[in-house]
Amino acid sequence: MLSLPFAIFISYLILGVLAGLIGGLLGLGGGIIIVPALLFLFIKQGINPEIQMHMALATSLATIVFTSMSSAYAHHQRGAVLWPVVFQLVPGIIVGCVFGAWVADRLESDNLRMAFGIFEILVALQVGLGIKPSARRELPGPYGNGLAGMILGSVSTLLGIGGGTLSVPFFLWCNVNMRNAVATSSACGLPIAVAGSATLIYAGLDSPVLPATSLGYVYLPAAGTILIASVLFAPLGARLAHTIPVLMLRRIFAIVLACIGLRMLY
Repeated sequence: MLSLPFAIFISYLILGVLAGLIGGLLGLGGGIIIVPALLFLFIKQGINPEIQMHMALATSLATIVFTSMSSAYAHHQRGAVLWPVVFQLVPGIIVGCVFGAWVADRLESDNLRMAFGIFEILVALQVGLGIKPSARRELPGPYGNGLAGMILGSVSTLLGIGGGTLSVPFFLWCNVNMRNAVATSSACGLPIAVAGSATLIYAGLDSPVLPATSLGYVYLPAAGTILIASVLFAPLGARLAHTIPVLMLRRIFAIVLACIGLRMLY
């Protein structure tokens, strides 16, 4: 029988593979899978319940730093990123991430878990029903984008996600075509992940119950293993997207997300 540490390591590898495949197949950020899976694994490892959810959020954001960097560069090479919009959003994103991390650090782990559970169910509905906002307006100016960046940054940090689940609908609502919306969202994911994970690292430095191999709230063994596996398997997911019925896969995945969300709530 596998010893627990080795079994946990294999679980991190599998989680990274799944996150990479899902990102490539469905264009969804890995955070919606990584956060609940990490919470389960941290419980199994016996990490202090007071910080289990905080560490899941921070570790998820840390893995997104490098995947979003790779994705943003790929979209940039195709000229699809609206960089002026990104630069208008970034100051608000940074402020929002700091605020979101500050709030997360002060919330109990159970409250964070319930918030994520509700979010997971909402994403399941969006994915399963294929809900997309209709274009109703143009992109706001610098101040409007700054405010939007604050909202995206704070909510994304609170939930440990890269922000694509929120920013893509925002761009579509502002009459940006899908190609540019996805590309610009991937570029916004980098400052969200960097600012969010860095602030949560700082917020967790004074915690007396951190595991020995953590940096603030980031659990380094999990972050490194998941990152490597997800980066390696994301291209495979993108190729599979052209060979399997993605609509059926989206519906199956939506059911899985709904079950995860309900499990985290109850």
